[in-house]
Amino acid sequence: MTETQAHEATPQATPETAQDTGALPQSHSSIPQDELTRLTEAIVDGLKTVFDPEIPVDIYELGLIYKVDIADDRAVAILMTLTTPNCPAAAELPGMVESAILAVPGVSGAKVEITFDPPWDQGRMSDEARATLNLW
Repeated sequence: MTETQAHEATPQATPETAQDTGALPQSHSSIPQDELTRLTEAIVDGLKTVFDPEIPVDIYELGLIYKVDIADDRAVAILMTLTTPNCPAAAELPGMVESAILAVPGVSGAKVEITFDPPWDQGRMSDEARATLNLW
């Protein structure tokens, strides 16, 4: 399984049984590196098309994406959070993310999991998101 932490430029690969320890895993993917790079970039581009309806910044730049796993069969698992557990978009955002991932050529499936551990905070936003929201 390939694992990419949000806001990293380099895809990572791990065995499917590995636990996320935060360390950079060694590559064990059967997906060729050039295809893995293309897939990863296309997935990030897809994630950047999804916006929280209440915030004019995409979910990737907001820091809502915690992890992207690409399995050898090219199924994608997304671990994400919301800005708050009471987020009004909680019912629709996971489906929007799944649709964006499924639209990426070469992806065989998509699964989105929501977590609140760790909770989201403004420190997870990119500089681009901070500038858009005037949070300097």
